[in-house]
Amino acid sequence: MELLHIEIENLKTTTLNVRKNGKKDIADLLPSIRSLGILQPLLVRPNCEGFEIVAGARRFHSAMQIKKEDGRIDPLPCIIMQAGDDAKAIEASLAENIARLPMDEIDQFKAFAALIKESKSVAEIADQFGITARLVEQRLSIANLLNPILTLYRKDDIGTDTVRALTMATKRQQKAWLSLYQSEDEYAPLGRSLKEWLFGGANIPLSNALFDIADYKGSIISDLFGDERYFSDSEKFWSLQNTAIAAAKERYLADGWTDIVVLEIGGYWSSWEHRETSKKDGGKIFIQSNRNGEVTFHEGYLTQKEAECLEKKLNGEEPAKPTERPELTKAMQNYLDLHRHSAVRSELLNHVGIALRLAVAQIIAGTSLWETCADLQKASKDAISQSLAQNNAEDKFTEERKIVRDLLNCSKDPAYTIVPTKNQWHRQDDLYGIFAKLIELDDNSVMRILTFVVAETLPSSSAMVEVLGKMLCVDMASHWQVDDTFFDLLRDKEAINAILKQVGGKRVADGNISATAKVQKQIICDYLDGTRTPRKKNWQPHYMNFPMGLYTKRGGIDAVNGWNAVKVPFA
Repeated sequence: MELLHIEIENLKTTTLNVRKNGKKDIADLLPSIRSLGILQPLLVRPNCEGFEIVAGARRFHSAMQIKKEDGRIDPLPCIIMQAGDDAKAIEASLAENIARLPMDEIDQFKAFAALIKESKSVAEIADQFGITARLVEQRLSIANLLNPILTLYRKDDIGTDTVRALTMATKRQQKAWLSLYQSEDEYAPLGRSLKEWLFGGANIPLSNALFDIADYKGSIISDLFGDERYFSDSEKFWSLQNTAIAAAKERYLADGWTDIVVLEIGGYWSSWEHRETSKKDGGKIFIQSNRNGEVTFHEGYLTQKEAECLEKKLNGEEPAKPTERPELTKAMQNYLDLHRHSAVRSELLNHVGIALRLAVAQIIAGTSLWETCADLQKASKDAISQSLAQNNAEDKFTEERKIVRDLLNCSKDPAYTIVPTKNQWHRQDDLYGIFAKLIELDDNSVMRILTFVVAETLPSSSAMVEVLGKMLCVDMASHWQVDDTFFDLLRDKEAINAILKQVGGKRVADGNISATAKVQKQIICDYLDGTRTPRKKNWQPHYMNFPMGLYTKRGGIDAVNGWNAVKVPFA
């Protein structure tokens, strides 16, 4: 069986359900589901239109009633039954686990928080109570609430929608909301209007600025009924605020903090997902920027997983070495490998002596391709194949293939159809015919064929591409220009900001340090297409250098690791 959250529109009841009056008999369930959500998943099985409900019709109809009244409902937790699953056994097991779950939302939070402190994972807690991981995470988010707000909720003075919205608010916003709620003259927004109050398009107050207000060149709006003043131009504000965040990051690094994580504007940070850790033990700084301009510096934290590894290390255990996320995704590495491979092997055509020596080395030592198999340049995505087709090195190589085919008389004999997707060089049944033809050819023609075969058997994604690219001084700008696929596959925020700094300068990069990757990539494109004036014409990323260069220190890139493993003899 499999546990998923399914949109209510994809669920329907079935005549096989033993409870026939589920639609009418929901009065006792509605208050609980409205307050706590659906705790016990529905049992469903696939049908041609989605899923039909085997057990849980009353929960389904209760959710339908809530959607009818509120206009929306979250996806419902469902267990998808497979062939052979026993519905009664699953229902009995879930009922037994749910019976052990505290029925008050606050008590559930306290129970889950206690288990988190015992190093239980969210998934383990969900399995223990027979509920979904999403429900556990929802309850744990209550950890962000101030105690007076929890008291209001337990006394039923505020509703579930209000509490859920406040779990996303900072402590400062919660205090401001409490002040409004406790005031006799002010109105405190509730439910949906509270979300708009927290995250809507309100002006940014001056008190949230990290920079000198004198540096702001826009107009300032005064509140005639209050003491607060506001920035009217959010774009100018965020440019200055991001520069101040970048400066704060540099101060933290100078002060000995080793890792500062800058969250995107509006990025959610929850205390229950992190554990306090000192600077000397490797604690990090998390910089959280709210949409109203407020910036919170969470000093000295690690994720729960990182903290568990640290705890094992302090206890003398050997924790599993965490795998650091590489700067480039596998798809991006594939994209770069193929373009660089194409340029290097094309350049190799002009260096017969090197090709001959490379052939001798491959004969002696062997390679993964040394059976004269053509490298098929496999692309993991269609977009990469389409991009590669635009590389002019591919055109040059295709023309050379035609010439070699003519030299061997392949074009006149259908049996010698050499195509990029199927290797035809290594043909045991025609060894003598090819050999005889080669004997007839002059040395220059034979060497031309040899050079082509060596180039076509150069393995992509190999360290030899790095060696030859450096040795032949390959200029990627002659073969490749940055395209949409490159930016689609570029995902790492730190690398994108470093590229923005390279293209547009430090001031622009710092001024957009917490902007989304999409925004920063668009600014880079503006420089490259001439919308903005770039610092350097015909820009090429470090990834297209030989050997490959990077923008972070995290490593994990095959091309870089390959070069580092073999570079000594070529120093």
